[in-house]
Amino acid sequence: MTAAAIYLFDIDGTLLRAGGAGTRALNQIFAARYGVSDAMAGIDCGGRTDPWIVREVFTRQLGRAATADEVDAVLDAYVPALERELAASTAFRVLPFVAVTLDGLAARGGVEVGLATGNIEAGARVKLSRAGLAGRFGFGGFGCDSADRAELVARAIERGVARAGACPPERVVVVGDTVHDVTAARACGVRVVAVATGNVDRARLEAAAPDVVLDDLSGLDAWHAAALA
Repeated sequence: MTAAAIYLFDIDGTLLRAGGAGTRALNQIFAARYGVSDAMAGIDCGGRTDPWIVREVFTRQLGRAATADEVDAVLDAYVPALERELAASTAFRVLPFVAVTLDGLAARGGVEVGLATGNIEAGARVKLSRAGLAGRFGFGGFGCDSADRAELVARAIERGVARAGACPPERVVVVGDTVHDVTAARACGVRVVAVATGNVDRARLEAAAPDVVLDDLSGLDAWHAAALA
């Protein structure tokens, strides 16, 4: 009998592109609360967690560290602002082959599909709902679990194992579009598939040494059949 497998998907750049909705939402919050215009300018969010991003804005724009209460307050305000921006975003899109890939994994016996995302859970759910992907992921690791990506991946693995039962590390697969996804997966001792659908070019992804780099999710089924089936 084939052992269980766990897939953990990143969201932004892997499943969808939010069209800058998150950036606009945080810009609004920092402008209203702290009088900072264009607060997100110069901050590379790719592969980062929401708490990390908020703290980085405080450091760069306000010249000081944020308190834990300040981070929580910004993120609480962020979720409704994000929902409004997502609803209005004309550039929002689900990336190619997402639905068919998730359908294919769901059709395989013993495969659990979850998330490993830097989004806080409420923000992740808002984005997935806008994408028509609500209900596709029963568990995950989120930015609200830890500002450190490796730690949130570890939490996602724990939750996946609680659902799937014992699962060897070589059958746990992180799927993401940044170098941070790769390094977090490696820190947890699991496999990682990089997809060149985000803002990181293929050469940089290959240099991070994932198990494979795919142009998009259309190649995931064949990789699974070769590596895990």
